[in-house]
Amino acid sequence: MSEENGSAILIRGARKRYKPIVGAPQRDAVRGVDISVAPGTIHGLLGPNGAGKTTTIKMLLGLVRPTAGEFTILGEDSTQPAGRRNVGFMPEQPYFPQHLRAAQALKLYAQLGGVPKDQIAARTSRLMERVGLQGREKTTLDAFSRGMLQRLGIAQALINEPTVVVLDEPASGLDPVGQRDIRNLMLELRDSGVTVLLSSHQLSEVEAVCDDVTIMNAGVVAAEGDLDMLLNVEGRTSIRARGLGDTLPASIASEATSVAASGGVWVFSVADGAVRRTVDAVDDAGGQVVSVAPVRDSLEDYFARLLVSTSGEGDGR
Repeated sequence: MSEENGSAILIRGARKRYKPIVGAPQRDAVRGVDISVAPGTIHGLLGPNGAGKTTTIKMLLGLVRPTAGEFTILGEDSTQPAGRRNVGFMPEQPYFPQHLRAAQALKLYAQLGGVPKDQIAARTSRLMERVGLQGREKTTLDAFSRGMLQRLGIAQALINEPTVVVLDEPASGLDPVGQRDIRNLMLELRDSGVTVLLSSHQLSEVEAVCDDVTIMNAGVVAAEGDLDMLLNVEGRTSIRARGLGDTLPASIASEATSVAASGGVWVFSVADGAVRRTVDAVDDAGGQVVSVAPVRDSLEDYFARLLVSTSGEGDGR
């Protein structure tokens, strides 16, 4: 099968219906979900608990049998083992045999992933350092903290040098330094041409690294697209200016909303059609324009409003 529209990951019409216990109604956890992930990008999969994100990922990777839908990775049917040859996966809560040492665990996953024997030791050493676990190769996993297990989970997802990586809550259990390290690692993967599908509750993480997002709610896609396009507030432009004194001149104040001042810098928004005359008004008042940019919503605010508007449409998991 060839890749459609150049997608590294393509999900079409995904549906999962769980059979109920006797007497209970059937329930659709995922209902007609379409997701397309471009090669060499980081694509965020967002949604509240019960939105259907993890079920969708598990269907994509052949871990849950779909009720309906098509699932391809690099143009091949990913519900079949052959379609997952070039994929690395880190589940939300990675589990490892606790009696193993860290290097032994990575060796096990390398063998399962078909890594040549003569490359396993070098890859293990390199990945342990890459995820911040250097020096812990001989430590048994029952002595690892949750954050250390998360780091090891990422290492096992990369041991086969995959072209596509699926990460389910990779920053869970990590401190702020660990979260930063994982963000940097995802950016490095993207820069090397690897495609990353990231499922995360951490909106700051998503906003920092993702090129595109799909937001799920109640088992359906509530929004999707380029993150900047989703967050730009249509029809409003933000202006930063300095040198305007302690009071915003009336010619500017009459146009401005969301006004704030700090350290001698004024920040406010105006309608797109008022940008030119507002910039002229700043100059006439003896001020200096620092920047002009589209008003950008926070991902948290956008996410909250979207979920409110799509609530009550069903339930997923």
